[in-house]
Amino acid sequence: MKKAIILVFVLSLFLAGCNVNLGKNLNKNKLSDKVKNITLEEAKAKTESFVNDNLMQQGRKATAKSASEEMGLYKINLSLPNNQEVVSYMTKDGKKFFPEAMDVAEIEKQVADSKNPSQAAPEASQQEPAASVTDKKDKPEVELFVMSQCPYGTQIEKGILPAVEALGNKINFKIKFCSYAMHGEKELDEQLKQYCVQKEETAKFQNYLKCYLIDGDSDRCTKAASLNDSKIKKCIASADSQYKVKEKFKDQSTWVSGRFPTFDIFKADNEKYGVQGSPTLVINGKQVSSGRNPATLLKTICSGFKNQPAECQKALSSAEPAPGFGTGEASPSAGAAGGCGN
Repeated sequence: MKKAIILVFVLSLFLAGCNVNLGKNLNKNKLSDKVKNITLEEAKAKTESFVNDNLMQQGRKATAKSASEEMGLYKINLSLPNNQEVVSYMTKDGKKFFPEAMDVAEIEKQVADSKNPSQAAPEASQQEPAASVTDKKDKPEVELFVMSQCPYGTQIEKGILPAVEALGNKINFKIKFCSYAMHGEKELDEQLKQYCVQKEETAKFQNYLKCYLIDGDSDRCTKAASLNDSKIKKCIASADSQYKVKEKFKDQSTWVSGRFPTFDIFKADNEKYGVQGSPTLVINGKQVSSGRNPATLLKTICSGFKNQPAECQKALSSAEPAPGFGTGEASPSAGAAGGCGN
């Protein structure tokens, strides 16, 4: 998975360096006298320590490579595992940290283009190409790790389902979940449900998921896919009891870095494959990086065959699905780098 994007409220940037409420009669000079700024080197060291102690998963380490001043803040260049680079910011008093800068104009453009794909300006595609799987099998094993509410997890799910449908029983395909969640209790509930639908009503799972990816309405999709609701609820209760999903959600001392509740159903597989975030695609036991459109994903999966079947020649859409729920397409310049997690 490529560099994870962490959303930062724009308002925080406006308030950076001022973490007290200003009264009408407060003198600016008096305020500045009370603020003690740290040095660039101190900001660099503090950022590295803060990120590694609070934001990184165990065994992964970030390094603050350089620091400079920009826009009244300290700008810190962070080096993450897998050769990822992130530009972060810290207020000069060292009290506010912004994990990643965001280009407001570019994000607004991508959102607008995804809602009106026909209006998007023609730009050169930056989509990630199909990967080549080195370990081949007669029947490839395809495992996709996501968080059910992660917009980039839903993006690749929308892209991979047409490829999976094209290949049918020529592959073994399974949706699995990351061992921690970033989108609250709703995400845990949906992951328990999808785990059970896939386990108890395997033949109906893809229809349920296709429906769910439209608007995230789980109840509507239960009816649309004609699921046995009582069977699914019984499975959910059993899985929750076995893996203590809701119990651990209520006990924040069990959360990853004290911030993210755990989801342990696929914990062993997460550790086995080194899964760090959503989405992570694993084919024949190895992580694979691929574009998220159906055509590219079909090609990527088919590279895992010892002998490719005729289904690998099927023509599928090369349009990258838009992140999140819905049926739109991403803008041509959006690429496939977004993800949830480290």
